[in-house]
Amino acid sequence: MSATEAIRTDVLVIGCGIAGASAAYQAAQAGLDVVVLAKESVAEESNTFYAQGGIVTLGPDDDPAILRDDIIRTGDGLSDPEAVDILVLECRSLVEGFLAGELGVPFDRDGTGALDYAQEASHSRRRILHVADTTGRTIEEKLLAGLRRWPNIRILTGHTAVDLLTLPHHAKSPIAYYRAPRCLGAYVLDNASRRVRTILAQTTVLATGGCGAVFLNTSNPAGANGAGYAMAHRAAVRIVNMEYVQFHPTILYHRDAPHFLISETVRGEGARLKTLDGKTFMERYSDRRDLAPRDEVARAIYEEMINGNATHVLLDLASYASIDVAKRFPNIAETCARCGIDIARDPIPVVPGAHYCCGGVLADGLGRTSLKGLYAVGEASCTGLHGANRLASTSLLEGLVWGTRAGRDIVDRFAPAEPIPDSGIHEWYYPAHEESIDPALINQDWLTIRSTMWNYAGVMRRSKRMERAKADLEYLKHRIEKFYQEAIMDASLVGLRHGIETALLIVHAALANPVSAGAHFRVD
Repeated sequence: MSATEAIRTDVLVIGCGIAGASAAYQAAQAGLDVVVLAKESVAEESNTFYAQGGIVTLGPDDDPAILRDDIIRTGDGLSDPEAVDILVLECRSLVEGFLAGELGVPFDRDGTGALDYAQEASHSRRRILHVADTTGRTIEEKLLAGLRRWPNIRILTGHTAVDLLTLPHHAKSPIAYYRAPRCLGAYVLDNASRRVRTILAQTTVLATGGCGAVFLNTSNPAGANGAGYAMAHRAAVRIVNMEYVQFHPTILYHRDAPHFLISETVRGEGARLKTLDGKTFMERYSDRRDLAPRDEVARAIYEEMINGNATHVLLDLASYASIDVAKRFPNIAETCARCGIDIARDPIPVVPGAHYCCGGVLADGLGRTSLKGLYAVGEASCTGLHGANRLASTSLLEGLVWGTRAGRDIVDRFAPAEPIPDSGIHEWYYPAHEESIDPALINQDWLTIRSTMWNYAGVMRRSKRMERAKADLEYLKHRIEKFYQEAIMDASLVGLRHGIETALLIVHAALANPVSAGAHFRVD
């Protein structure tokens, strides 16, 4: 197939983490033709792959009502009760039936052979299943192995989604403007050839993950640039709650591992946060101490850093753990060891970092969005589950639940439609004289975005700071857009365009909401 030839499929899934892979699995299992996009050279690269702590289900002394209350309380009372009910009622069958049973995810077991349940902040029970501290990686690998068994799935690695393909916007015929808007696929960049492909699909699923990479400090990989939010916004799809960006309290503070997350489970196993002079401090901020909700812990660390003029704080596991830390947290132990830190003996230097966006493309209980033919699942979506702040280890579960529900709904609603002729859709426009890409410009623009978002729209927010962020980023957006229109197509430039759009979505939402709640904390 040539790099410019249009691809036709029943279902296009943009993203290959747990949410996208779950949707693709259901659609392919029912016999639909599915194309899955992965922008990196390996399909495994996603936020899911880096998830450490685990995935929520119901523990042995648990109850759906208790989990429901924990989610709503952590979400600062702003969670959608209908979305919460969906999650708590379906978690056990999908985690233990589908992941463990059908896919064979080997969740850890205790000495008796029973499932080993961990506890994390704001959970009232031990209810989190895990595979050591590489839960996301194991789930991702099992899901992809499952997808590759289906001959009707094509996984296109090294392909970056540029924009959603919509009618009437991309139609050549003016008659299309009399029809209701709908999504018909996407324009997609082949990273290697730098040519844009048209992928026509009856149904498109946004599963592009989050946007932590628009902040200077983050647990997310560099590819988490908010692509789904940006593409949906340009297609006039409803987006909500973008001000609720959750900051994880404990990102490893070391230049050799700048995005490495120290799982909340470490504090669940007894670790305590300390200042650089060895004093615990969480007891001064919350009666739940080190197991307070993430937003409270992140703000406490931020304040301790500001008050103590410190670049980081310490997470002390060695002094408090009653477990074999290297066995329980092998990935964390190995990564820290490469940085010269022995977690069985030394405290771990940590800082807060952007971790999870509780807002996104508004999606209902089946993943449907405001645009016909478009679904959104996982962190790209806002189902209302998390409200203003996400409960630990519910992200993998939300991706699994809504990815599965969306895939099944696509199958239930599928009816072969008359194909749209290629001649009816605008071809991709290439400038007559394409400018070359200067990496220095890309890198500097990203540094500006990330520094601006961290300093002016980060853990604690003030109106004057956010107004400055808005002005600076809007000016930068005009420059990036001009660069984009004139330059040769390149994945780094497409990602930069997504990133500036997403950063502004966050700033505009934060400015518009004067009420502090959950992860959105106003100090003015």
